[in-house]
Amino acid sequence: MGYLDCPQPMNRPRILIIEDDDLQYEIYEEALAKYELVRTATASDALRAVAKTPPNLILLDHILAKGELGLDYLGELKELVPYVPVIVVSGALEVHQQMTALQGPRRAHYCITKPVDLNELTRTVETALQECGEAEIVRQFEALERSKRVDVQELLSRSTDRLSRQTQIRQMLATTDERPNISALARQFKVARRTIIRDLQELIRRGELASELYPKWQSSDEEGDDEESDG
Repeated sequence: MGYLDCPQPMNRPRILIIEDDDLQYEIYEEALAKYELVRTATASDALRAVAKTPPNLILLDHILAKGELGLDYLGELKELVPYVPVIVVSGALEVHQQMTALQGPRRAHYCITKPVDLNELTRTVETALQECGEAEIVRQFEALERSKRVDVQELLSRSTDRLSRQTQIRQMLATTDERPNISALARQFKVARRTIIRDLQELIRRGELASELYPKWQSSDEEGDDEESDG
């Protein structure tokens, strides 16, 4: 069977139905009458149809004409239109086959078993058109952008806090030649000892503190000794 178009207004979502059973397709025609429906009886015909005019959603049966199996073509369909949601509709799939179809980068979004519950079908189609496909990609990009903004804000906050703390440490040590009490400073600023040590090293590197206050060559063992003596 060839590539058949049902004339519908062009502003309706376009659903490609890959189904070789005429009776089953008539059920789809009635249940999904508000959409523009396109039918192929084989997945190989569907690949050509998708390449010509991408649909908004694909309904994929598993047992098709010419001995084709729908899931064998799922990866190729998703390769052509990765953003188009796919609903697998079949009564011939084992549970493990359904799970496989719903996993991986070239996955289907939903699996519905036959005989088809028309209410479930219409709800799933509406959800897929609203939440999946291009809308899903847009949400992913928006989430990524929000994540980046949060990361930037957090980094800026941390940088501001660090500079403020280092400024206070520099002012506190400006009038003394004594070695700083690392543990006391850590308690005062409510940070880890290693944070104070890093602050001192950065201040020395920038020339804001004399290197004698906290020599760069100090070993971790000496820092541990400091912690005991500073307490």
